[in-house]
Amino acid sequence: MNVKRPLPVTIIAWLYIAVGALALVTHTSAHGLRHPIASDYVWVAITELAAIAIGVLLLYGRGWARWLALLWMGFHVVVSWPVVSRLVIHSIFLAVLAYFLFRPGSQKYFPSQPDAGPY
Repeated sequence: MNVKRPLPVTIIAWLYIAVGALALVTHTSAHGLRHPIASDYVWVAITELAAIAIGVLLLYGRGWARWLALLWMGFHVVVSWPVVSRLVIHSIFLAVLAYFLFRPGSQKYFPSQPDAGPY
């Protein structure tokens, strides 16, 4: 059964892909060439690659990718803790993601079977 992907899911997925890709390019060009194996750079690159993967998995309708998307943003809420403005913005993003990825229209797109997708 093909279920049309809801527009909010498409927007969120492409935002994850764009943010991950732009951040990866930015951090690589700024830091990667001088210190390619610095431990903080490696962790930053992993989170950026994770964002890209989450976006792709959301486009393919993997239900568990919704949880990864929330986990990824929740991680950013935690690491934003010392800076109140970042904490507030990331918390708002987390709430918006939860709303749009788990509302009834979106739940129809994501199957209840773990490995099944709409395609």
